[in-house]
Amino acid sequence: MSAADDGGNRSLGQLVTTATTELSALMHDEIALAKAELRVGAKKAAVGSGAGMAAGVLLLFSLPVLSFALAYGMRAWTGLGLAWCFLIVGGIYWLFAGILGLLALLKFKKVKAPKRSIASSKESAAVLGSVKPHPRAESNGGRSVRDMTRSSA
Repeated sequence: MSAADDGGNRSLGQLVTTATTELSALMHDEIALAKAELRVGAKKAAVGSGAGMAAGVLLLFSLPVLSFALAYGMRAWTGLGLAWCFLIVGGIYWLFAGILGLLALLKFKKVKAPKRSIASSKESAAVLGSVKPHPRAESNGGRSVRDMTRSSA
């Protein structure tokens, strides 16, 4: 027999305990779901960031090479000299930087918000928002239940 079937035979304290336990389990499950979804997004963002930083480093390293190539190129106007070698190396760096930049862009486009966690949280908030307070809590003149004393008789 399930707990729902035995609801008529259980005390108010047992019902509150069950509801609190199940609400706590629901919140823990939603937090675990959000963590799992964010972990996947963080991994994609880390790969994209690494590729973007590598592209930036390669571009930065290519600047001195291309500068030297330009200087040597102005000096040696004819033939395939040292300057052309520097230009080829600089071009290779730019090619790798372009490939890594494209990889970074593709990885960043795959990062998405945790849609299931957001939807689940909104659903839980809607359910909890529609719960009405107990009538006794409204009719006790503004005092909380803790402020009211009970007789020992």
